[in-house]
Amino acid sequence: MKQKNRLLYFLIAAGGSIVLAAQARAQELSKLPYVPTPQIVVDEMLKMANVTAKDFVVDLGSGDGRMILTAAKTFKASGLGVDIDSKLVGLSNQAAKSQGLDERAKFIEQDMFKADISKASVITLYVLPDFMEKLRPKLLKELKPGTRIVAHDYYMSGWFPDRQAVLTVPEKVDANGTDKAYLYLWIVPSIVSGHWRMDLDLGTARPLPIVLSFNQEYQMLNAAAETVLGALKIESPTLKGEELDFFLTVGGINYRFTGRVQGDKLEGTAVSGTAPKPIPWRANKLAPDRK
Repeated sequence: MKQKNRLLYFLIAAGGSIVLAAQARAQELSKLPYVPTPQIVVDEMLKMANVTAKDFVVDLGSGDGRMILTAAKTFKASGLGVDIDSKLVGLSNQAAKSQGLDERAKFIEQDMFKADISKASVITLYVLPDFMEKLRPKLLKELKPGTRIVAHDYYMSGWFPDRQAVLTVPEKVDANGTDKAYLYLWIVPSIVSGHWRMDLDLGTARPLPIVLSFNQEYQMLNAAAETVLGALKIESPTLKGEELDFFLTVGGINYRFTGRVQGDKLEGTAVSGTAPKPIPWRANKLAPDRK
């Protein structure tokens, strides 16, 4: 009986802790200041993300809804706005309906940390630095490689932006004390760190086995390559979402390799100034204890 009582007490206490944590998060979110993003900044953020009719845009902390409404009206995209303020959510849905955009622009009242963002091809953010840092694990875990993240004014430390820009926006002075708007773009990278085996067919008797090795910090790469005969020169590795690009010198000839990351496979083409046509190449990721 005592054990049952202890278990019941534990479950009640654990449940209470979860409720308290949720309440604390809600209170924290409710304290976020509501500062509308100037329309010129909204336009430039969506342009920076190259939003098209094929995109699904999710705005975390959507406020009056202008980001999603603009994405739907100007860029013909679909989108979802997430905000904890029920009044703003209601007004945003009303605006979408009155503008004939409610088929593509929807808004929900929800904690942004609990929102389903897995369908997003673009994420837009205008939240304080502390929330940028807290959101980063969720963004990296739930978003597909290639998803574009665009933020206004605040960035994620340690993750160097793929692009950034500064705008002069006089209307920001009253709310922000500056007429500058800082925009940051990140593209969620594929995971390529580790060792990969490539059998490169250069038209010789048998394909040349090459081991490619990548160290990765977000989209920034260090790379090495070697064969059984020794190291090869590999330069300028770049990763943009699922797209991988590097230069590799084989047999005295410098090739540019471009390809796509597909889980544990790489596939693409290599070109050089001497090759008459692109050379197909493939690589498979090696188990951690193999090289």
